Amino acid sequence: MKRATVAISALSVSLFFIFTKQVAAEGQGPMGTESHGLDPAVLIGVAIMLLVAKFGGELFERLRQPAVLGELFGGILLGNLVIFGFYRAEALKTNGTIAALAELGVIILLFEVGLESDLREMMEVGWSSLLVAVLGVIAPFFLGWAVSAYFLPGESRLAHIFIGATLCATSVGITARVFKDLGKLATREARIILGAAVIDDVLGLLILAVVAGAIRAANIGGALSMVDVVLIALKSIVFLVASIAMGQLLVPKILRGAGRLESRGVLLTMALALCLVLAWAAAKVGLAPIVGAFAAGLVLDEVHYKPAEGRKERDLQDLLQPVSTVLVPIFFVLMGLKVDLRLFARLDILGLAAALTAAAILGKQVCSIGVMERGLNRLAIGLGMIPRGEVGLIFAGIGATLMLPNASGVSEPVISSAVFGAVVIMVIITTLITPIALKWSLGRKRTNKREG
Repeated sequence: MKRATVAISALSVSLFFIFTKQVAAEGQGPMGTESHGLDPAVLIGVAIMLLVAKFGGELFERLRQPAVLGELFGGILLGNLVIFGFYRAEALKTNGTIAALAELGVIILLFEVGLESDLREMMEVGWSSLLVAVLGVIAPFFLGWAVSAYFLPGESRLAHIFIGATLCATSVGITARVFKDLGKLATREARIILGAAVIDDVLGLLILAVVAGAIRAANIGGALSMVDVVLIALKSIVFLVASIAMGQLLVPKILRGAGRLESRGVLLTMALALCLVLAWAAAKVGLAPIVGAFAAGLVLDEVHYKPAEGRKERDLQDLLQPVSTVLVPIFFVLMGLKVDLRLFARLDILGLAAALTAAAILGKQVCSIGVMERGLNRLAIGLGMIPRGEVGLIFAGIGATLMLPNASGVSEPVISSAVFGAVVIMVIITTLITPIALKWSLGRKRTNKREG
């Protein structure tokens, strides 16, 4: 079975490089004529990206590392085949259809994060989680800003601020997995970290909304005043609060009504529709669509859904898994495709990556100061907040689409290809070291107790 799978994958890759042509200009078919259908090169391109993601994820899971790193490395490998003279994958980096699929993947991913976040549990851990989260956002933000200002003196202040914002959020999935493997998911430390990570996501999204608004205003020749910044922040907070409040009122009624329907996939359809509607609403009020997707996950409580008699009841996260399994990896492979390894021959880029990584790690260690309870493993809490994972990549991906005028007045991406590569290195290192450091910290605590 394994040999057959490898053979099919090798055949697909071969067909891709032999028969596909560069994706033509927008509105053009492969032969330069008007096209009314999907370019076949996109079909084989998505197929290759999915295979690369699956095999990369499988390899890294066997190495006891998160599958997302395998998907990212697979994209890096595919995107840098140009070094060996293969140019067919270059068109995937800028193809509009693949970019749209990747954006849908990010929306589904943030929807899943919202579903896994429990507001009640976050409230239970109280002030410790709040202080840990706030300190874990403020310290990395200003450290990242300082690193960017030092290494990239020619960039605008908004670019430095955005790079600082990429260091804010925490990828809770990796830390949660370590605690689960060690059977410590119910400990106070784990609950504080999980609660703080949720608050981190919210604060990070608010910062993203403010900074992205400032960048869009600067790109059209305007500037945001402090009043504008406050208005954007208030708009973000009001949107989240209103979404949650309306969700608490409307979602139970919608799900009860949906339970009376006898057609297949009612719960999944309703959930995805709510996710996309709130993502659209967020975009309409000037926020990132992922803010709406995250809010949809927070408000959706499937306990109110009771399927029609005779139909099997299934968990929404299980129903959503096939959708995310297909769409989410496209985003991470595309992020890997955009990393140009040739840039890492430059010492300044490696220096920036090392400095960003140090800022990302040290900034989260400040979190432990916010733990108000005695007798807890503060070191483990600080280490558990380190990984950036998919959240840092999402921020960097958004930065690559935002434009700012340079000194000559020409608009350039806020996150250039060189800076994007440095951010990817930071994400990889913080994701790799967290399981090792966290296991060591928890084991050290147990050893000290035995010696005592």
